[in-house]
Amino acid sequence: MVELEHVLPADIEKTSFSIIERELKEKGREIPEDKKHVLLRVIHTTADFEYLDTMTFSEGVLEQAADALCRGAHIVTDTTMALSGINKRRLAQFGGAVHCYIADPEVAETAKQEGTTRSAAAVKKAVREASQAGVPLIFAVGNAPTALLALEEEIRGGYRPELVIAVPVGFVNVVQAKERIMQTGVPYICNRGRKGGSNVAAAICNAILYSL
Repeated sequence: MVELEHVLPADIEKTSFSIIERELKEKGREIPEDKKHVLLRVIHTTADFEYLDTMTFSEGVLEQAADALCRGAHIVTDTTMALSGINKRRLAQFGGAVHCYIADPEVAETAKQEGTTRSAAAVKKAVREASQAGVPLIFAVGNAPTALLALEEEIRGGYRPELVIAVPVGFVNVVQAKERIMQTGVPYICNRGRKGGSNVAAAICNAILYSL
């Protein structure tokens, strides 16, 4: 029989974080203290230590993200999976909410008419509605590079989100879309390369929320 670790349910996350830090130390690596809450949670979510090297942060982004959330910023995701994974109760304590427009009938119709993806059309709707209501937005993109490219277009046109979490996973225009977001000058948390996912996007949002 394979021997199991006996860990209380309430201690699983804490124990996992300790294992991650121990294994990194054994490899002669350390997590930067100011980014530890994000990197630990992403590695814990993915069991992938490569994120320590590929996760990229714009200058002062974690402080800017925390300030935006405390001011009631809303989060827009590109998938219902990321929507489900973000701690909405914690976000609501600061006056925020999470939105995903991917299944919105208006978005589907716009995408069909314009010959684009729902993810791109969803970004445009989110920006339009938030601008009209004066709501600050954080975009958490874990799946669709077309969402990042549509967001880049909005940014080039003068829109400024509070933060872009750019972690889509895949092969077509994923690397390029991430790099283009990092060139816009807006605050970003980006995983360079092909890796990412909705679970990573949600983990980053939660890490920041739990740090407040």
